[in-house]
Amino acid sequence: MDTTTEARRARIVTVTSGKGGVGKSNVAVNLAIRLTEMGRRVVLFDADLGTANADVLCNLTPSATLAHVVAGRYSLADAMIDAPGGFRLVPGASGLAQMAALSEFERSRLVEQLHQIEADADIILIDTGAGVSPNVLSFAVAADQLLVVTTPEPTAVTDAYAVIKTITRRREATDIRLLVNMVKDAQEGRLIYDRITAVCRKFLNVSPRYAGHVVSDPRVPQAVRRRRPFVLDHPGCEASVCIGQLAHRMDRHAADPSGAGLFHRMVAWVSG
Repeated sequence: MDTTTEARRARIVTVTSGKGGVGKSNVAVNLAIRLTEMGRRVVLFDADLGTANADVLCNLTPSATLAHVVAGRYSLADAMIDAPGGFRLVPGASGLAQMAALSEFERSRLVEQLHQIEADADIILIDTGAGVSPNVLSFAVAADQLLVVTTPEPTAVTDAYAVIKTITRRREATDIRLLVNMVKDAQEGRLIYDRITAVCRKFLNVSPRYAGHVVSDPRVPQAVRRRRPFVLDHPGCEASVCIGQLAHRMDRHAADPSGAGLFHRMVAWVSG
């Protein structure tokens, strides 16, 4: 194996949430664009195997998805498409069977192709489904960094804590960042973060870092209806500024991956 490729690999950031409807995929798509604008080679892997929608948010109609890759009809590289803003997207698949049900051959092939993508990117954003399914946990524990997206909604806050609790029990040293979406202002974002962190410290002895907030902005749903990323449609709006701030924080660590690569950390999962 090429030691140069092993030495310089992508930083893996898994974007997840405790419940649906918190804007996780929209955050991932727009974050990918902002990071690309900073000169990073970004791949967004839509790993929401139940209700994948990153392609919809980008107004793309892929000819191949992750389902075709698993079936052996396409390689992961062939399924990857150019997305608005310059990042590359691996389209997900709705209704794809659980990864645990894949044959040994299918698992080996997917791992090998994931490794190839890792060697040809600076940052890989993995947009998972919501909740704590085996698929979500697999990508969460494999990441350099976990970005948990929540909103001020009480159910979203409760479920965000549940995700953090489940993942830290699987991998104690996980670098967890908390992003509070759809807030009135920065003060509300910090208040929600403090509330979740206080519970995490008390019961889990962990302290997620604050990734920031994204304000509730009417231009966001407008862009979604047009199937356009809001940072492209309204680059100067409040939500776009917030995503830009998140991207700058993340970019400071983009060239500093820690520990083994995604390929190695996924081995236990695909071999199980």
